[in-house]
Amino acid sequence: MDRGESEVIVLALEQKASLVLIDELAARQVCKSLNIPITGSIGILIKAKQLGKIAAVKPYIETMQQQGIYYSQKFIDLVLQTVAEG
Repeated sequence: MDRGESEVIVLALEQKASLVLIDELAARQVCKSLNIPITGSIGILIKAKQLGKIAAVKPYIETMQQQGIYYSQKFIDLVLQTVAEG
């Protein structure tokens, strides 16, 4: 976990944040241990589709993958099934 994630966690505790956007696994585990509610980039995409802000999640996931972000195929399949794209 780097300094940025650490600062986000400290700020979330200080501000009693209702939700923290964080993707890095170690930071997510720390948040869970501190009972800080979290979501990640994929969670934001799912919510955006549910609210009708985007038409599809899949193109965004593909773009993220093209830029070097790794998600397992099993996870992608689950996400796409959740948003009725799979």
